[in-house]
Amino acid sequence: MAEVRVLYIDDDPGIGRLVERALASRDIVVTHVPDGDAGIALQARHGFDAIALDHNLAGETGLDVMPRLRRVTGDTPVIYVTGSEDARVAVAALKAGAVDYVWKDVQGHFRELLGEAIQSALAQVRLKRDAEEAQRAIRDAKDRAELLLHEVNHRVANSLALVASLARLQANAVADASARNALQEMQARIMAVAGIHRRLYTSSDVRVVELGSYLMSLVDELSTAIDVSDKKNVLVLQADADVRVPTDKAVSIGVIVTELMTNAYKYAYPEDRRGEIRVVLRRAGDGLLTIAVEDDGVGWKGTGVAQGTGLGTRIITAMAGNLQTTVDYEPVPKGTHAVFKLRI
Repeated sequence: MAEVRVLYIDDDPGIGRLVERALASRDIVVTHVPDGDAGIALQARHGFDAIALDHNLAGETGLDVMPRLRRVTGDTPVIYVTGSEDARVAVAALKAGAVDYVWKDVQGHFRELLGEAIQSALAQVRLKRDAEEAQRAIRDAKDRAELLLHEVNHRVANSLALVASLARLQANAVADASARNALQEMQARIMAVAGIHRRLYTSSDVRVVELGSYLMSLVDELSTAIDVSDKKNVLVLQADADVRVPTDKAVSIGVIVTELMTNAYKYAYPEDRRGEIRVVLRRAGDGLLTIAVEDDGVGWKGTGVAQGTGLGTRIITAMAGNLQTTVDYEPVPKGTHAVFKLRI
């Protein structure tokens, strides 16, 4: 067992020597000083493991010394020694920063109790330091994990962007219109997922995504992914600020919005017609969100034979199932109003 160094502040040199002898059997080396100033100076130079401070000193009390002593002790435990039977003295010492107190009895039993108090206080210090070290290790591990997760999301986003670019190159290379449209739609779906990973590696909290900014990037990327040179429809986002959703929900939301915008872009304004396609994000109260994709085109009520292959409809249904919701087509005087609600 390592030797323990204790500073004992007491104006009685006889008691000081008795304490030194009593604690030596516990491998505790006691250095005795007669007053507070000498103890403070010695602690500042040598940094003892523990300090025992007597209440009755020449010209002052231990309570007078405590504020000055605490400036140099750091986390060194202080045990207060008092012969006063007034419990308020012990309470005052604890409030001043002592970790424990010992009653100084005439028979001298306090010396044994002081040894127990010192060892108990040192054990508490060790536990506190161990706990702090464990917390520090946990924080370091968490920081490393978050750094690795950000790096993973960065690489996934870059890889998906590369795949989307390859799909676009292939779309530009094929002559068949249906094949070109299918590749353009695939590019949009890939970018919807890539956008989530791009948000995550730039976010301080990978558990949530700020939905408004994500949908804005989605609108911008869809304008690039779809062949806008022919129709030049206007994609608009109307969103409440600071709407945050869990990451897994954001993925499904992004895919649904991408499919609905793609359908609107392809079918809302046929032939040479041009128009606006709006994505609307609103808080509906009671923890609900309303997300709508609407246009002023020819109109679609969600019934009848779907245009195209129907793959988009199946994707929308599957993603809505992940969100435990459905996409409804609400009646409007003009155009299409596709809307779904979810709780966050």
